[in-house]
Amino acid sequence: MKFDKLAAALGAELGARDWTVTTAESCTGGLLSAAITAVSGSSAWFEQSYVTYSNASKVSELAVLEATIEQHGVVSEPVVEQMSLGAALASNADCAVSISGIAGPGGATETKPVGTVCFGWAVDGIVTAETYYFTGDRESVREQSVEIALKGLLQRIQFYV
Repeated sequence: MKFDKLAAALGAELGARDWTVTTAESCTGGLLSAAITAVSGSSAWFEQSYVTYSNASKVSELAVLEATIEQHGVVSEPVVEQMSLGAALASNADCAVSISGIAGPGGATETKPVGTVCFGWAVDGIVTAETYYFTGDRESVREQSVEIALKGLLQRIQFYV
């Protein structure tokens, strides 16, 4: 699989710390958790996945505040911060990564074009977020998103610990 090395490296880092991870995905629809669970032995460090495609599911499953969605839009750093923190708390995982974006071809706005993807990471209680602007078709945007989510989580685990 395309993300085997990154996912295996994540597993090694988490295993060394006896930590677990959970994912909260929107535009990737489970692609990130599929990449993680493709690693043999991932059940030791992968807690669970939330595929919260609708706004309502982000609110009910991950405790994202409706006011945050209304104020910033669902594709925003404040929303992915709440998604990752909510996923970590709900699953009792040490780390979480969240993704919300516009994979296309529809859904774009003037301020958020196709390829806009926001990422949130919660690592040992520290929450950060970043926004990326990818090019390519829907599949390409989703694959680039998985790569950034894994790389970002690895970097944060290595930095904070």
